[in-house]
Amino acid sequence: MAKFDLTSKMGQYLDRHLVFPLLEFLSAKGIYNETELLKAKLDILSKTNMIDYAIDIRKQLYPDEEVPEDLKQRRIHVVAQLQELQQEVEPILQIMGDEEVMKNMENMRDSKTLVNFLSKDYKFDLDMIDSLHKLAKYRYECGNYSVSTSYLYFCMLVLPPNDTNYLSALWGKFASEILYQNWDSALEDLNKLREYIDSSPNQFGGNSLQLLQQRTWLIHGSLFVFFNHAMGRELIIEMFLYRPHYLNTIQTMCPHILRYLATAVIINRGRRSALKDLVKVIQQESYTYRDPITEFLEHLYVNFDFDGARQKLHECQTVLSNDFFLISCLDEFVENARLMIFETFCRIHQCISIGMLAEKLNMNPDEAECWIVNLIRNARLDAKIDSKLGHVVMGAQPMSPYQQLIEKIDSLSVRSETLCGLIERKLRARTDIRWGNQDF
Repeated sequence: MAKFDLTSKMGQYLDRHLVFPLLEFLSAKGIYNETELLKAKLDILSKTNMIDYAIDIRKQLYPDEEVPEDLKQRRIHVVAQLQELQQEVEPILQIMGDEEVMKNMENMRDSKTLVNFLSKDYKFDLDMIDSLHKLAKYRYECGNYSVSTSYLYFCMLVLPPNDTNYLSALWGKFASEILYQNWDSALEDLNKLREYIDSSPNQFGGNSLQLLQQRTWLIHGSLFVFFNHAMGRELIIEMFLYRPHYLNTIQTMCPHILRYLATAVIINRGRRSALKDLVKVIQQESYTYRDPITEFLEHLYVNFDFDGARQKLHECQTVLSNDFFLISCLDEFVENARLMIFETFCRIHQCISIGMLAEKLNMNPDEAECWIVNLIRNARLDAKIDSKLGHVVMGAQPMSPYQQLIEKIDSLSVRSETLCGLIERKLRARTDIRWGNQDF
């Protein structure tokens, strides 16, 4: 299973705190040597302020050794530093404790007006925001994610988007919401980050490499949201497949993300229209990345190799059951993958042997017959079963003009939105150049 594990690739583009859940998952699965995983955790913890956690891991690794003195001293230093930072921002903490003031702040859209309001009535100094930002990061490094979230939220209310700390606060809050498992807020932060990165290229000095790096980080962080939020399976397709900047980033930097995009398309019955576009991308990137999930789609929709698809479906089950993000989708994936094999097979044949079909679906004949009966009963299949002969006789299944129109509109609306965004950015860039020339 280790050859299909993507943790080492994913870890390159994730904050070290976001790697911990992946390592915990691998420990539970027993894919790797537990001692090696504990050493990896200890190595990551050495770069954080989670000293108590580091001590616990060290005791598991070296049960007969005393806790090193430098770790004990570092713990004392962390507590002292935390208290010092808390004192520096005490006026802000008092403001945050007043619900009425916070409501007023949320209604003020302009950061300058907000700063004047706080400075006039609450002894607020803008320099305190730097201290609050440091405290939020310190709390985050200590593993106090919920507290860090509230501090960073205050920073984002006060700071203008062009401030050097604004993007850092956005990233910090996004990671904190993920680790606190607050998926609604994490999705909001994901959208804010994407909008900031896409609409503010000047913030990165027009550096294409930095923009590519930011988008790569966002793609990997977004997986936590997309596979936990109720709307995630729809949104991942829109972002990864139909936003050119992000599709280009996946193809350039991280083709392994195609595993997650392919899974989302397979389990999302309402987005079958995306299959054609996805298979095209998978074919383009097959020389850089392949796994059982992408190969399953290639076998089924490119080669029409049903035996190959059946074999890959068996491997897919192993891959999903050992993937941190996909394990919760396992049953849904298998059900939909079988349905895709069945639908594709039915387009070619009108009369199908239940025994042969069961073999294609990795099921025994009785299970296959029961499964087909349920499909017919739920009005997802126009067919009849001849139990005496053991056949399924297919009815005509043309796609209605209405459904064809809906799918075309969905595809066109996404492309239109992308085109509008591109035109808007071009116009904004032209305006910036014009004003820049006049100022000069």
